[in-house]
Amino acid sequence: MIEVRLGSALRSMAGGRTSFPVEAPNVMRLLERLGETYPELAPVLERGVAVAIDGRLYRDAWLQPIPDGAEVFLMPRVAGG
Repeated sequence: MIEVRLGSALRSMAGGRTSFPVEAPNVMRLLERLGETYPELAPVLERGVAVAIDGRLYRDAWLQPIPDGAEVFLMPRVAGG
């Protein structure tokens, strides 16, 4: 089980919840489960989010393992140029 925390921009799409437990072995499955549980989050997740696992930021690392007990933070991607 891992603890997922949402950035403020995503909280309103998850019914105002700031964190919740999720069972997921990797980033891809985590995003799939979040989209299933909170369908209103699905469009944002499909566009892409930044994922921090225990303080380390990952981008497009779909198969990145998530260790049991990890704290995961999700936030919208920031585009720059």
